[in-house]
Amino acid sequence: MLNWSNRFNICCFLDNNGYTSPYHRYEALLATEALEHVVCPAGAAFPALQQFHNGCRDWLFGHLAYDLYHETAGLPQDALPSSLTDGIAFPDLFFFRPRVVMLLQQHQVSIGGEDFSPEQSRAVYEACRQMPEQVAQQGAGGSPVSAPLGRIDRAAYLEAVKALQEHIHRGDCYEVNFCRENYIPDIRVYPLTLFDKLNRLSPAPFAAYYRLDDKYLLCASPERFLQQQGRAVISQPIKGTARRMRNAAQDEQARAALYESAKERAENVMVVDLVRNDLSHTAAPGSVEVAELFGIYSFAQVHHMISTVKAERAPGASFTDVLRHAFPMGSMTGAPKIKVMQLIAQYEQTRRGLFSGALGYITPEGDVDFNVVIRSILYNAASRYLSFPTGSAITFYSDPEKEWEECLLKAEVMMQVLQA
Repeated sequence: MLNWSNRFNICCFLDNNGYTSPYHRYEALLATEALEHVVCPAGAAFPALQQFHNGCRDWLFGHLAYDLYHETAGLPQDALPSSLTDGIAFPDLFFFRPRVVMLLQQHQVSIGGEDFSPEQSRAVYEACRQMPEQVAQQGAGGSPVSAPLGRIDRAAYLEAVKALQEHIHRGDCYEVNFCRENYIPDIRVYPLTLFDKLNRLSPAPFAAYYRLDDKYLLCASPERFLQQQGRAVISQPIKGTARRMRNAAQDEQARAALYESAKERAENVMVVDLVRNDLSHTAAPGSVEVAELFGIYSFAQVHHMISTVKAERAPGASFTDVLRHAFPMGSMTGAPKIKVMQLIAQYEQTRRGLFSGALGYITPEGDVDFNVVIRSILYNAASRYLSFPTGSAITFYSDPEKEWEECLLKAEVMMQVLQA
């Protein structure tokens, strides 16, 4: 599927990598070849998306970039300094109506498109079967992969964390998700090969390969941002991370320690309260509830603390209303959301762009499912610029050194992929 789809300049592949969940609808989805699309900067992006969907009532695939916060929070455009670097340059919002949609579910694949006949579906299936079963293992090309650079080095990072803790001490906020960019300039890579390596090394339930012309997202996200099915809405924020151990007994100890950690629980419950508030804006009165609190889930590299918040969408609220009030996700901002987004704009040194945004799909009926874009490699083939930001949640009780180490831990798998 992937080898076939990559010949198109726009494609989106979403894979749950076999993770079981009562909320998963498909094992994998693939969308290729844009019949039409909507692209919009922050300002009137969500109304434009709603209008686009109303006009076609078809499958849509695409993304919401972090900088849409100007629209969702009502912040002025100058809240984020224009001088900040954006080496990848994904648009703030982009969705496309694909010519071909493939849905993999329970060992069956459904293939369709606009006015597709059974013969056309069979032709796509056969074309995929004729492609190599494995992704071609092509290297980076040119010079060997160099060590990544960072616009915030260790010393500057530690000082920034201390400054953010001063804001917390003064009562400006409770928690800030602070990120730093790792980047490699002037590098030539084969994105599909990198995604294949990333997906094998760190399989995740919200993995994605997304191509938009010369811009690529290679994603190993463990986190769901938001799903809507009918009137049922869920969000599953992650706050709390522990490294996996090779020894089984030590690994179980790490898992138990994460569950018992007062600091990690405090971070998690703060984001849960934030999500409850976000969903309440478009929920039927009394319908917001916490379905699971402090769940511990294990992935290839780390254990995570994940909670699930449910709501029932209020009559008259559209899917874009739900998205707009919940975006950007609290796990990648902090609390209170508007203030911490202003602090993020002040202390981070690069524009986040698609990182900490969301990628997903919208069905013809208006159901949606979106991930959180983290644990990802972003690449601009035209400028040969590669980026993989990482971050952590800063609270009053954070140890700046340990927060730095968490950023490095989250970057490890990306470095292993690049150096393989």
